[in-house]
Amino acid sequence: MNAIEGLRERTRGQVFTVGDEGYDAARRVNNWMHDKRPQVIVRCENAGDVMTAIDYARTQELELSVRGGGHSVPGFGTVDDGLVIDLSGMRNVRVDPVNRTARAGGGATWGDFNAATHAFGLATTGGIISTTGVGGLTLGGGIGYLARGLGLSCDNLISADVVTADGKFLIASEKENDDLFWALRGGGGNFGVVTALEFRLAPVSTIYGGPMFFELSDAAAVLTGFRELIKDAPEQLGGFPAFQIAPPLPFIPENRHGEPFAAIVGCWAGDLDEGESQISKFREFAPVMAEHVGPMPYPALNSAFDALVPPGLQHYWKANFVTELTDEAIQAHLRHAPGLPAVNSTVHIYPINGACHRVTPDGTAFAYRDANFATVIAGMWPDPAQNEAGIEWVRSYYDDVAPHSEAGGYINFMAEDDQGRIRENYRQNYDRLVEVKRKYDPANVFHLNQNIVP
Repeated sequence: MNAIEGLRERTRGQVFTVGDEGYDAARRVNNWMHDKRPQVIVRCENAGDVMTAIDYARTQELELSVRGGGHSVPGFGTVDDGLVIDLSGMRNVRVDPVNRTARAGGGATWGDFNAATHAFGLATTGGIISTTGVGGLTLGGGIGYLARGLGLSCDNLISADVVTADGKFLIASEKENDDLFWALRGGGGNFGVVTALEFRLAPVSTIYGGPMFFELSDAAAVLTGFRELIKDAPEQLGGFPAFQIAPPLPFIPENRHGEPFAAIVGCWAGDLDEGESQISKFREFAPVMAEHVGPMPYPALNSAFDALVPPGLQHYWKANFVTELTDEAIQAHLRHAPGLPAVNSTVHIYPINGACHRVTPDGTAFAYRDANFATVIAGMWPDPAQNEAGIEWVRSYYDDVAPHSEAGGYINFMAEDDQGRIRENYRQNYDRLVEVKRKYDPANVFHLNQNIVP
C-alpha cells in the first residue's frame, strides 16, 4: 500500500489528489487570484481526520494549509504541492437554548450558525457575509453588526477544540490550556487547527435596519454624522458607513444603478419598537437617495450582501484600525472612494467601541481595544484583467488614509503582502504570542497565515 492509499484508508472524509474527480472544485478558494494546485486535499469530517492529515503532511514533508470557509483574501486556504486540510465537511452547529450556547464545527459558516441559533431567537456576533467561516473570522477577532452590544466574536468564545502541530487534540478554554485560549482569540490560525468552537449566545431575533444610500456630495456629512452619533449611541445600534457602487436592486432608481454612493448599513438589535427612531438618526445626516430599511430576521441582514461576494472574484484588501476618524481621514476617503473599481468592491468603516472596549488590551490577543473603528478597503472584481488597476486603487487609497490611522490593522482584512505589519497588528501582545507559538508550534508548521514566527 502506498502512502496516499494509506491516507485514504485512515480518513473518514474524502481525499483528493491531482486527477481525481472533484479535485479541481476542491482546490478552489473564493479569491481566484490564488489558483494553486495542492498535492493532497483532505476534506475532514472529524478531529480524527485532522490528526491523520497533519501526521501525513509531517511524514511526507508537505507544506500544510488550513481552509475553513475559504474566504481568506491572501489565499491561505490553499497551497501549491502541499496538503490542504479542508474543514468544510465539519459544518454541524448544535444549540443549547437553556444555557444559551452553540457549538460549531470548524468548517461551519455564519449562514450555518445563524440558521441554527435563529430558530431559538439567539445569536452572537458574526460577520457581514454569511458564507464566511465561523472559525476564521473568530480566530482573527470577529467584527460584525452586533459587536458594539455583544463584543467581538472571540469575546463570546467559551472554548475551542484544537489539533496542534504534533497531532495532539486539546481543549482550550479559561480552565484548560488558557494560554492557548488567550492566543486563539485574535491570533489567527497560528497555533493549530480549530475543529470546533463553543460560543455564548444572546437574545437577538428580529432586528431593524438595512442599507441607506446617500449622494457622494454628502459623504463628508454622512461620515461626520456617523462619527459623532456612534460615540455615545446605545450599544444595540450597530452597522457601518460605507462606499458602494449601487447594484441593480429594485429599491434603487434604475437610472442610478452603477453609480458610486456613500452608504450606511444600520442594525438596531434592541427593542423593535425603538428601531425606526434609532435608524432614523442616520437620515438626519443628509438626504437619503434610496433605502431598504425595516424589521427583518437577523440572518437576513447577515446574508444581504452575499450576492456581491460570490466565489470566483479577484480580491485585494487593505486595512487599518482607527482611533479617531478625523476630518483629514474623511477627506482622504473622499479622494479615492469615487474610483471604486467594480460593484463588488467596497469600503467599510466598522465601529468597534461599546462592548469591544470593555475587554482589556491584553485580555485577548486582539490588541486594539482603544480603537473606535476598523476600516477595510476591499478591492473585489470579476475580471483578472483588472488586477493591476484594482490593486493600484487599493494601495493608493490605503497610502492616503494610513497616516490618519493606527499602524496596525485587523488581520482578517490583511493582504498577502502585509506580513511586515504583524508586530504592529498585535502591539503589546506580540511577544506573548511568540511564546505561545513556540510552545504549541515551534517548527512553524502553521505558517500559511498572518504568521507569528516562533
